Amino acid sequence: MQHYSGFGLLKHAISHHENWQRVWRNPKPKDHYDVIIVGGGGHGLATAYYLAKEFGVTNVAVFEKGYLGGGNTARNTTIVRSNYLWDESAHLYEHAMKLWEGLSLDLNYNVMFSQRGVLNLGHTLQDMRDINRRVNANRLNGIDGEVLDAQGVKEIVPHMDCSANTRYPVLGASWQPRGGVARHDAVAWGYARGADALGVDLFQQCAVEGFEIEDGTVTGVKTKLHGTVKAGRIGCVTAGNSGVVAGMAGFQLPLESHPLQALVSEPIKPILDTVVMSNHVHGYISQSDKGDLVIGAGVDGYNGYGQRGSYNTIEGNVEAILELFPLFSRVRMNRQWGGIVDTCADACPILSKTPVDNLFFNCGWGTGGFKATPGSGHVFAASLAKGEMHPLAEPFSMFRFNTGALIDEHGAAGVAH
Repeated sequence: MQHYSGFGLLKHAISHHENWQRVWRNPKPKDHYDVIIVGGGGHGLATAYYLAKEFGVTNVAVFEKGYLGGGNTARNTTIVRSNYLWDESAHLYEHAMKLWEGLSLDLNYNVMFSQRGVLNLGHTLQDMRDINRRVNANRLNGIDGEVLDAQGVKEIVPHMDCSANTRYPVLGASWQPRGGVARHDAVAWGYARGADALGVDLFQQCAVEGFEIEDGTVTGVKTKLHGTVKAGRIGCVTAGNSGVVAGMAGFQLPLESHPLQALVSEPIKPILDTVVMSNHVHGYISQSDKGDLVIGAGVDGYNGYGQRGSYNTIEGNVEAILELFPLFSRVRMNRQWGGIVDTCADACPILSKTPVDNLFFNCGWGTGGFKATPGSGHVFAASLAKGEMHPLAEPFSMFRFNTGALIDEHGAAGVAH
């Protein structure tokens, strides 16, 4: 494989531009695909890429109602980590982490994955007990993690207020050195280019408006531009709209859609070289490679599909960050936005067959979607290729809500869902 950097990468990308346009502007899809992916975000594009690369299924189409990577993939805070508590979650996110570590090389595209470490702060005795429990669970699963005291935190982030005079003093933290950040849109572009090169058809501005279902088995999708397109299997990866899409197939999903707020500051000189998360003051922050402070918190407390953001949530989020970093008080906000995330009652995703044969869903990631992108795409691709759920996906069946086999991962979000 030939590798590119700098202007060579740009020249290489431009040389592929005509080929991309050929696929994305294809006026008519094939009559039949082995697999159709509904949703062209990070998870959907990763699924298409791994179907072609790892499982030899190249007769694949991706239908996206907007533009590729323009939904929640472009509206997150780019954090990558795998320090989840429960075995099922830890195995899935660690699978993703290992793929992240080689992703730029695999895609021959710089996704700007930076393993700068992730701190989850503890402010109370119960916080520290939970941190010790989670780090011990991580180690038992072969995941890196350390428990730091306040001095250890101060050494990593000297600009943070770790004094005893704050409302919630920093008592310590969990530390995952392999965690970090990546560039969200680059991940979508890299997977899109990789899937395109392997023969996958990518359709933008082409909404799926329904399904063809015969005797309880899905046989195709109904698109706004091209009518019905037939398929052997269909995977739906429509973060934020999964409940609506499931309704088109005649069933309900046990999840809700919530706005998720985030913002970035004006660019400033490098000052923060790790990710800091705090559940108690309810905020997290990192600094991008171009200098923006990237700030977020949990989901809004109401259901909705508005991507405009809400200032009451942002105000509380900024207050939390200033409590940790008083020196940021004069930094100006550049822009803010809201993504739409599906959240399940147990704060874990759905990777599942459905009541309709050959129709599969990947959704419900809450605030954990971006960090899971490679792992989610890989195991969902394996499931679609074989028609049976991958072992790492099996615990996340939608039917766990019928049996009560839930995976309560609320505490591992770093900030509450």
